[in-house]
Amino acid sequence: MLDVPPWLYLIAFLIVLGPLVFVHEYGHYIVGRWCGVKADTFSIGFGRRIFGWTDRRGTEWKVGWLPLGGYVQFAGDRDAVSQPDAEWQSLPEAERAHSFPAQPVWKRALIVLAGPLTNFLFAIAIFAAFAMVYGVATTPPVIGAIEAGSAADKAQLEVGDRIARINGRAIEDFMDIPMAVAFDLGRPVEIGIERGGEQRTLTLRPRIVTETDRFGNKAERAIIGIRPVAPVYTTVGPVEALTAGTAQTWGLVRMTGKILGQFVTGQRSVKDMGGPLRIAKQSGEMATLGVASLIFFIAFVSINLGFINLLPLPMLDGGHLLFHAYEAVRRRPAPLQAQEWAFRFGFAVVVTLMLVVTFNDLGSFGLWDRIARLIG
Repeated sequence: MLDVPPWLYLIAFLIVLGPLVFVHEYGHYIVGRWCGVKADTFSIGFGRRIFGWTDRRGTEWKVGWLPLGGYVQFAGDRDAVSQPDAEWQSLPEAERAHSFPAQPVWKRALIVLAGPLTNFLFAIAIFAAFAMVYGVATTPPVIGAIEAGSAADKAQLEVGDRIARINGRAIEDFMDIPMAVAFDLGRPVEIGIERGGEQRTLTLRPRIVTETDRFGNKAERAIIGIRPVAPVYTTVGPVEALTAGTAQTWGLVRMTGKILGQFVTGQRSVKDMGGPLRIAKQSGEMATLGVASLIFFIAFVSINLGFINLLPLPMLDGGHLLFHAYEAVRRRPAPLQAQEWAFRFGFAVVVTLMLVVTFNDLGSFGLWDRIARLIG
């Protein structure tokens, strides 16, 4: 089992989260500038300023002492989560015209959407760069080997069978197979295969296995017990690389959405949720595997950051988009009191989730097991 120096967790965490927070907030900032909105503050981290400066446009750029996120506070915002300042309408006309609340709803929605969208674009750029450097691996969805006694063996799949569909979803590459099966909690799957020019459909139940990685982390996933044929690496140009990066990003977005849906419906335990401490742990682990692994992990976290920020919670970008959608449909903003209560609810939800994931994260470091051994 590989050991990770404790200091590496913090360094790798800052390397992962710092650029991603900057990318997310810069998306808000640059689209705000394009829309003619003045930014008062651009902050990486929360709390008291460690260092910073003010540019010629009057925007304060700073780094806060709590490195768990960031924010852009536009003119007319009351706070870091962009609640409107009740006094924004009393600003001088020239300043009011460049405030966030004074903009038409489509501009405000575009500025809000720009943050998560930039996270997705950042991930696409990373995956595209990998494709340019290493080529695109193409592995046909053809069975190269079958594990004895596995679900595939019991269903009488054969070496050479081509997996065409899983639960109605077309399979183009072998890596689509574990993506379609691994996180579906072992439920029965309907598989369409091509064998000898004929098409067949059969149903099998994947087996859930618990795997331990080289760092001692345990994870459950479902498998059907097949292995691929050898992959083929193809050199690609910029357009093909962007296409591959977009497809890879979309696949991870769908996987994230599926897992989140399982949490919401109770199919997956909240014990599986992770937060900043787990990201720090995984960042340190990826750093020990090399620069390429760490950069790939940054892309993965960027996708998760963009996805989570689109959730319809008032503290998050998705909550702001929900209010903007209400305003676009009703032709007037939601009542201020309703917005206040919604933000309080969102704050309570976010704090509760942070407590849950922190409890889980401490468990992933083995803290609760050590306490149990001491008590026992």
